[in-house]
Amino acid sequence: MKSIASYVPKNCITNKDFERIIDTSDEWITKRTGIKTRYFADNNEDSSELGVKAANLAISRAGIKVDDIDLVICATLSPDYLSMPSNACLISNRLGIENKPAFDIAAACSGFVYLLSLAKSFIESNAYNNILIVGAEKFSSILDFSDRSTCILFGDGAGAAVIGATNNENERIIDVNISANGKYNDFLMTPRSLGSNLNFSSEFDVSNIQATQSYVKMKGNETFKIAVKTLANDVEEILARNNININDIKYFIPHQANLRIINAVGDIIGIDNSKVVVTVNKYGNTSSASIPMAMDDIYKDGRLKKGDLLLLDAFGGGLTWGSSLLYFNGE
Repeated sequence: MKSIASYVPKNCITNKDFERIIDTSDEWITKRTGIKTRYFADNNEDSSELGVKAANLAISRAGIKVDDIDLVICATLSPDYLSMPSNACLISNRLGIENKPAFDIAAACSGFVYLLSLAKSFIESNAYNNILIVGAEKFSSILDFSDRSTCILFGDGAGAAVIGATNNENERIIDVNISANGKYNDFLMTPRSLGSNLNFSSEFDVSNIQATQSYVKMKGNETFKIAVKTLANDVEEILARNNININDIKYFIPHQANLRIINAVGDIIGIDNSKVVVTVNKYGNTSSASIPMAMDDIYKDGRLKKGDLLLLDAFGGGLTWGSSLLYFNGE
């Protein structure tokens, strides 16, 4: 990983702000989630625009030119358009990248780890030399602000990284472990709007079509239980497979969904609390952007150094999950 960068929108939303619109409290939100604030994009600020701002900084920090990027991949569950054009195409265009492949993936909160898996495979197959990966979310656009079980949890933001070819063993992505189980697809989902299931027929009546917004739905308790178990098992599996001791990890950077989940997984895998990166209190759950945003936080404050061994761990709707062992190679 040659660089890491992020972008946080300017509108800070506190727990107190939610007290004014739904039946909740700062104390309840903090106790149950660890979240104190989150940031929302402006109405005219789409998720691809957030991604562009993070991507520009990632390319600059990697010490390369925009023309050096061979491939752009974006992970998002809140794209600008329903299915096309992809956010990756929009980001490429705004960066001035032409005639290079670009596509999106949908892996929810595991998106950034899935991106690392793809980038690793493309680099090792000698298909590309410099790959821009972006996790960009405008989660506020799919929140039901009358549903207090979900609207308090999420925020907007973007994270980006440049993954490049290297012959140095201490600069590589060591391993990525990704998986999924659609059996639990209803645990965390964004149902499509009503009109999507209507087809033209003799009974077709345009007056029956109602414009409805797709909002995120979640089975919170069920998701919490399976998330802790799955995240911990995934970490133990990737460490054992690579014969790496948890004490050799410089930083554990989990998906920032809930502080109780992060603490529970940390206790199970036996990592020192000082090595666990936590930003959920500041940004809430930013889905595919949460891990790169957390990584950039410790980069900006000087804690993340070149050569540090990182352990990433994510879990999201699908259900999807993944973990990664990698060295940070940014300056």
